[in-house]
Amino acid sequence: MSSTRKLWLALAALLLVSFSVLLWAGSEIFRAAPPMPEKVLAEDGSVIYTRADIEQGRQVWQSIGGMQLGSIWGHGAYVAPDWSADWLHREATDVLDIWARRDGGMATYADLPAEEQGALRGRLQAMMRANTYDAKTGTITLTQDRAAALSNVAAHYESLFGNDPSTLELREAYAMKQGTVDTAEHRRALTAFFWWTAWAATTERASDGETLVPAKDGIANKKVTYTNNWPSEPLVGNTPPPALWVWSAFSVLFLIAGIAILGWHYAVTHGRGEETHKIPASDPFATLKITPSMRATAKYFWVVLALFITQILLGAITAHFQVEGQEAYGFALSEYLPYSLARTWHTQLAVLWIATAWLATGLYIGPALSGHEPKYQRFGVNFLFVSLLLIVVGGFVGQWLAVMQILPLEHNFWFGHQGWEYADMGRFWQWYLFIGLLLWVTLVGRSLWPILRGPASDSKSIIGLLFMSTVAIGLFYGAALMWGEHTHISEVEYWRWWLVHLWVEGFFEVFATAVMALIFTRLGLIKTSTANIAVLFATIIFMSGGVLGTLHHLYFVGTPIAVVALGASFSALEVVPLAYLGFEAYHTWKLGKVTPWMARYRWPVMFFIAVSFWNLVGAGLFGFLINPPLSLYYMQGLNLTALHAHTALFGVYGMLGIALVLFCLRGLRGQMVWDTRALKTSFWGLNIGLALMGVLTLLPLGTMQLLAAIEHGYWYARSAEFMQKPIVELLIWMRMPGDVIFSIGALALCWFVLRLWIAPRRQAAEIGESETGQ
Repeated sequence: MSSTRKLWLALAALLLVSFSVLLWAGSEIFRAAPPMPEKVLAEDGSVIYTRADIEQGRQVWQSIGGMQLGSIWGHGAYVAPDWSADWLHREATDVLDIWARRDGGMATYADLPAEEQGALRGRLQAMMRANTYDAKTGTITLTQDRAAALSNVAAHYESLFGNDPSTLELREAYAMKQGTVDTAEHRRALTAFFWWTAWAATTERASDGETLVPAKDGIANKKVTYTNNWPSEPLVGNTPPPALWVWSAFSVLFLIAGIAILGWHYAVTHGRGEETHKIPASDPFATLKITPSMRATAKYFWVVLALFITQILLGAITAHFQVEGQEAYGFALSEYLPYSLARTWHTQLAVLWIATAWLATGLYIGPALSGHEPKYQRFGVNFLFVSLLLIVVGGFVGQWLAVMQILPLEHNFWFGHQGWEYADMGRFWQWYLFIGLLLWVTLVGRSLWPILRGPASDSKSIIGLLFMSTVAIGLFYGAALMWGEHTHISEVEYWRWWLVHLWVEGFFEVFATAVMALIFTRLGLIKTSTANIAVLFATIIFMSGGVLGTLHHLYFVGTPIAVVALGASFSALEVVPLAYLGFEAYHTWKLGKVTPWMARYRWPVMFFIAVSFWNLVGAGLFGFLINPPLSLYYMQGLNLTALHAHTALFGVYGMLGIALVLFCLRGLRGQMVWDTRALKTSFWGLNIGLALMGVLTLLPLGTMQLLAAIEHGYWYARSAEFMQKPIVELLIWMRMPGDVIFSIGALALCWFVLRLWIAPRRQAAEIGESETGQ
């Protein structure tokens, strides 16, 4: 049996087992999810909230931006509070104050002696952690004191999300526009949803014989809340459960073992299959025939740059909102472009411009590999382009109407703002995008079909993997369609991370690896047989941790401890292939020097090397910083999460998108002189700017928040009191140098592409002096 066939069988077995376990984990999450009550009652029998209130409150929350304005269970934006943690702390404090006034004769709990405070905290924990949900009647019963505290906290939130002058200062601190929620009825419903998320975070899971969740996890199931004691809140006894400590320690062991095994494999196999072979005397792509459909992809790359620049602008606006709240240098910006909307578009455009670059690469590379131009291929490419524009414009308009509270609530799910970070578009636009992706799969498949159905060849294995990843990209976006308007939030989070993690971090990674391998084999720099084995092996190690690593996003969304253990173990293995990419980066750099004509590809190769660097730093080091359960318990939703998100999303996928764009442009405009000075400025500007953004702001601010969360509780690290400190504002302003340098790099890239079409200079020779990259 050949090595390639063995690797294919190993990959198939790995995917079968991994997805079987992932589906099982999903069933466990659905089983253990916190219950949604039919009624919430006070001890005297009065109705506080109904299920309809909670469901409508979630709809309201989604319509105003959802996770783009603060966060729920730690998932979302970083400026406003985590509403679950904030409500929990306010409710606990209010109960203690009620008891202090009634039993201790003091104005507030803080005025009591330490001994009395300790006694009240014990009493509070017993009351708030008790699970009073009755599965038979579907009711939750609260004490009169807790009901009174709930009413006080609800009044605060109704004021905050309206126009009450008493909470204006907080609205500014949270970057909330005036009248965030349109009616008093909707504001009251919103408080019901916030209360339920806080109730789940402080209520212990029921044990056998009590209510709906069997205690499969043993004694741990009786001592943790539905969110595994998240968030950290000393008042109610929310501290990391023992299982988080144990599995965090094991995750470090898995990481060390995985890297050791990889190092051993690399040492044993290094040099095999790399026997010298003849390098082409000239660039094989220089004579590439550009088909009409390939030429039609040029407009995609223009849109990529337009979306990229717009995303940077929106990123600057969202960062500035942290300083002025509702304004931008005195202009009432939030009345026209609220923070939640600016951040929505910023995060969505980050995915959209990168995905567009990769989709265009697929459309370009298909005919380039096969030399086959299917009938109506150009029409399909143009039709897909128009569809993508309609999706972006239509989706964004719907989100603006929703956040501005113009779109009726009953139409929000389909045409407005779904509120789930990275999956914000209305369901209609998600269906449109899914159909568009299936069209993309068809177009790429049609162009590759002559190779796929043809006789065996050295490159058929890689092209087969390329096509399989293309199909997976198209089909796995369907995860966004797996939840409905009233699906339980724990189930939504499970499927949402299928989309965000598996779609982007999984199959796009395989697609990009296959494309880069095909480019280097067609350039004649590496043997196809060697590339076959390398790409399949890389795919196996990507997927070995990547599929089940999805679970590390789900530690605190109603997840049982068994699923936490799986997430901790396999998320550690996600870092292992990043070390492998570090080995490959050096090999890639050497390939860029094997022949003089490779100078034409110096900067595309440099961007690919940058991908390897940020994979190791952004995805690897900063990713593992927050991935172990104990780390994420304190860091989730803090700026250390943003540090990982920025350096991984742009550093890896953004840089890779730019590298692919440049390789495609080499074919589309290869006969024109390339202004390598602009590319050099772009490369260093983007990389230095991204590094400064992390080092000067996100890393120190996230570290300060981490210390605050450990010392005072998670609520404090996200509070206005903390985020309005002068040192925090200074750190936010320190983003400016990095942002400016980053923007210069982006503009230099746009200038470079612009010059290829406007006033270009045709090459006089195979390699001109201006293209040496020196």
